[in-house]
Amino acid sequence: MPWWFWILLWIALIALSLLLHLTLGYRLFRKFMSTVHELGDAGKRFSNVSPPAETSDVETAEARPEPGSAIFASPEEMRHDYLTAKAFRQEVRRQKRVKRKAERGQPQSLHDIEFS
Repeated sequence: MPWWFWILLWIALIALSLLLHLTLGYRLFRKFMSTVHELGDAGKRFSNVSPPAETSDVETAEARPEPGSAIFASPEEMRHDYLTAKAFRQEVRRQKRVKRKAERGQPQSLHDIEFS
């Protein structure tokens, strides 16, 4: 076979591989753009959602200490604040547990029942 046949064969192979890569690149670009448009539509749809209502059972303290003030507080004061907050959180969890068990008709634990 003549030498120009081999050159034409290589040129055809390179052209076909270039065509294949361009086709795959175009398809990838189209899929990427459709994904971007879907994300944009989802962003528009969910950006108009109002913020959820406050449904927390934990009461927020009105007078919060300034950030960093714990550094200058006495250890006894910080221990008292920690234990008070811990007892409050435990009581909130206990009330939720009692309410949940009452709704489900389950028996209450003796340490959850208030005898006062």
